[in-house]
Amino acid sequence: MLCIVGRMAIGHVLLGILERRPAHGYDVKRIHDERFPSAKPLAYGQVYAALAKLAKDGLVEVAETHQEGGPERTTYAITPAGVESLRAWLGATESAGPYAADELVRKTVTSLLRGSDATAFLQRQRITHLAVMRDLVAARAEAPSAAVSIAIDHTISHLDADLRWLETAAERAAADRTRSA
Repeated sequence: MLCIVGRMAIGHVLLGILERRPAHGYDVKRIHDERFPSAKPLAYGQVYAALAKLAKDGLVEVAETHQEGGPERTTYAITPAGVESLRAWLGATESAGPYAADELVRKTVTSLLRGSDATAFLQRQRITHLAVMRDLVAARAEAPSAAVSIAIDHTISHLDADLRWLETAAERAAADRTRSA
């Protein structure tokens, strides 16, 4: 079983990186973070733990280990089993939603159920979402490849959906407050 973070199979993403060429964990992290600029950067520990798990599962192997005046550097390469696992992962569809456990929804529902006015929180969250969206639109304009643009587009689309949800939630919260008054 691969390392799952949120809904993303980090192990499979790392296999996709290693399919191009063997690489050190440091390079794997750098390539991941470049490919997914709108995602949270991977922690080095997360990368090395995922690589160790992939090696244990026979999906990657140590291609080389050397030390040049610093810490030991291990180069990992994808195995034929890793290529097959990557192909199977890429061929499988993902389940759609539901996303009801999202932290934003949890905060809003909790605020409303405790009798708080959630509209101020929702407005602050809207401002935060709009700022991130502006940054992503600018980053997309400078994206070095279609693949990076596609990753950014996905995040922008989710932010856009969140913004619509924030507007609807604020309207419902205001209506509920009016009914309760």
